[in-house]
Amino acid sequence: MHSITVKDLMVPLAEYATVDENASLFEAVCALEDAQENFDSKKYRHRAILVLSKAGNVVGKISQLDALKSLEPKYSEFSGKGAAAVGFSKKFIMTIMEGHGMWNKPMTDICKKAMEIKAKDVMYSPSEGEYVEEDATLDQAIHQLVIGHHQSLLVTKGKSIIGIIRLTDVFAAVFQAMKACSIDNGRTG
Repeated sequence: MHSITVKDLMVPLAEYATVDENASLFEAVCALEDAQENFDSKKYRHRAILVLSKAGNVVGKISQLDALKSLEPKYSEFSGKGAAAVGFSKKFIMTIMEGHGMWNKPMTDICKKAMEIKAKDVMYSPSEGEYVEEDATLDQAIHQLVIGHHQSLLVTKGKSIIGIIRLTDVFAAVFQAMKACSIDNGRTG
């Protein structure tokens, strides 16, 4: 068995959900839905949208969580890890929502909000640790995913982004390797 590289598991950029940076949040969500419908049904569905500059270069990412956060502007007042990760109770978290008047009109203005919000205002620019070369080994990608707590990495060939490697695909490959080990050792899973 050959050593698995990032290129072996990546989703090519052409198969991923992408939008222009001036697209609305609504257009971005539609692009994600289209990519999910057209993607190989045997694989995990996409969970993010890549934002492209006018020149067609990836300039940012929008996760599903980013899209939801953008619909309530008051989330920008909170930074860092989620309140639950800090150890706050559900009751305290709900008190924050009520105290700050968040989601007063939860779904009534959703269409208007989604058309007014621009992708470039929701996206975040990937950090240096979110890029991996196409020829990198799987263990290098795993290390970057784990240390950075990333759901995906942008795959590069030289200075160009050619695809994305997702945590779900990496996990599936590792799981298949584990199953192969148990079969090779005479154990069945």
